[in-house]
Amino acid sequence: MSDTANDPIQSFTAKSDLPLRLEPARHGFDMATALGLIGALALIVIAIFLGGNWLAFVDVPSVLIVVCGTFAITTVSYSMTEIMQAQPLMFRTLFSIGHTPNEAAAKVLQLAERARRRGLLAMQNELYSLKNEPFLLRGMTMLVDGMPIEEVERNLTFETHAMAQRHQRSTGILRRAAEVSPAMGLIGTLIGLVQMLGSLNQPEGIGPAMAVALLTTFYGAVLANVFFLPIASKLERNSAIELLINQIFILGTLSIARQENPRRLELVLNTILPANQRVKYFD
Repeated sequence: MSDTANDPIQSFTAKSDLPLRLEPARHGFDMATALGLIGALALIVIAIFLGGNWLAFVDVPSVLIVVCGTFAITTVSYSMTEIMQAQPLMFRTLFSIGHTPNEAAAKVLQLAERARRRGLLAMQNELYSLKNEPFLLRGMTMLVDGMPIEEVERNLTFETHAMAQRHQRSTGILRRAAEVSPAMGLIGTLIGLVQMLGSLNQPEGIGPAMAVALLTTFYGAVLANVFFLPIASKLERNSAIELLINQIFILGTLSIARQENPRRLELVLNTILPANQRVKYFD
């Protein structure tokens, strides 16, 4: 057997000569979120149908009070621009699956190994392979353009902070809506009770008024606990993962700029990665 296979220097060189492969983030339905929402709604619908008359759970005044009222009051708490800007982020959180932190760490280590082997200026030819990682691409582009390390770190940190603020604002909108919807349900209940008491001398008006009283509470509870709060929690989780990935990219970019040994970068990355996602790139 040749000694080359056991030589770490030769192994490092051979590995560095491999094509740089940075797989794009996976996109599609987040099955946990989709199955959870669909399953919860399906159970409610099945229970309604098994109970008999499902039309009794459809009431236009109740929908107007809870759904439209929740949207209106949430808009009062924020601006219309913030509400509109939060919609794509919420949608992307529901229907997009990105990288895991250990995949991001492996990408950075592969890039650091290539930069260590060929030099920072030679990485200009590799920037095209980073088109699917815009945050990492911006960092590497700044390095190749000769921007000082401190300025690169400051720009990437500011961008990460701005992203965290956008995510926090979107989460706040969802949690505000979760607070408002049961309150609008309670308002609808009071409206229905007042209408019912005013119709005691007219038996035919008691039923519709009672329906408004009960269904507004039902609609408010469903909106808050089946939709708004779970989506807010998922958004917080995905935001934390994206922030960790950006931190990995920042550490990798700065390590490449300082021309540090990629093995040292691996040790640093493993200190911020969860125990079950630590990488063993050089093992």
